[in-house]
Amino acid sequence: MKKVKIGQIGVCHEHASGKINALRGMPDVFEVVGIVDDRNSTSAKFAGSDLKPYEGLKWLTEEELFDVPGLQAVTVETPNADLVPTALRCMERGLAMHMDKPGGEDLKLFGRLRKGCEERKLPFQMGYMFRNNPAIQFSQRIVREGWLGEVFEIQASMSHNYGGDAYQKYLGAFKGGIMFNLGCHLIDFIVPMLGRPERIVPFLKSAPGCPDAIKNNCMTIMEYPHATVTLRACSVEVAPERRLRICGTQGTIDLCPVERFDGKPLQMRLSLLQGNAEYAAGTHTVDFGVKRDRYADQLFELAKTVNGEMANPYGYEHDYLVQEILLAASGYTTWRR
Repeated sequence: MKKVKIGQIGVCHEHASGKINALRGMPDVFEVVGIVDDRNSTSAKFAGSDLKPYEGLKWLTEEELFDVPGLQAVTVETPNADLVPTALRCMERGLAMHMDKPGGEDLKLFGRLRKGCEERKLPFQMGYMFRNNPAIQFSQRIVREGWLGEVFEIQASMSHNYGGDAYQKYLGAFKGGIMFNLGCHLIDFIVPMLGRPERIVPFLKSAPGCPDAIKNNCMTIMEYPHATVTLRACSVEVAPERRLRICGTQGTIDLCPVERFDGKPLQMRLSLLQGNAEYAAGTHTVDFGVKRDRYADQLFELAKTVNGEMANPYGYEHDYLVQEILLAASGYTTWRR
């Protein structure tokens, strides 16, 4: 594969250090030309104080990065409120990009960005962290192939217990709180399974002891003709477990945790009423092996799209629908079918 010349704008997104570590771990795929420091941004942020992942890399202004000869792509890792405006500037420069989540609080602005990339045929990749999770990909496949029959319920949780008071204050900067910040990851993989919901009802609460303005204890219900989807996210859960459960008329999936990088294999419980060519009727443990990195496979796909070796598996329509659902699920808009 031809190396992709890439730079990163931002160190203040929660995933910024993970992205640069993944890029630096693939020296045969990416040439990292430099980093743009965004720590002077006044937007709400919860990262950027640890610069160790960037040691040895060249620090550039945004204009200096744009002027690097042969620059092909950018990872946009600024604070949430700066993501879309920064990505629009990259789009105007004709750069492929990986933009982290979520897609901002303005649907029209995100639509302009996403449609503009589509019209310019620029590779554009949203940083939803479960896209290359093998268990999530397996779940989507077997729902699509009908192993579970007709799906009538999905339960998905993104709860955690990190960051202390500083993280709660950070969430308070967003009207949609933790549902806006983290629920997007869940919506991204549910949309390919069930499509556009009929109704979306958010319940945005503060956890006990927290100010009402800090929406850190949230649930959203997405309603379909014969199914309900429950999204949960809380930032003060004791012994949190991120979980996915999918129930259908012919089977059930139970995945907990949703991902792991502790050297142990990621496993799912799969129960089927009827067997197929891969699994007999009954309950099985599906083993997806050990993964060491959350981002590398997705960024490798970005390189392949830049080099013309594959098409982007997620188009404008998907990304726009996810953002449209997210804003309703986190209380910014009222859902219209």
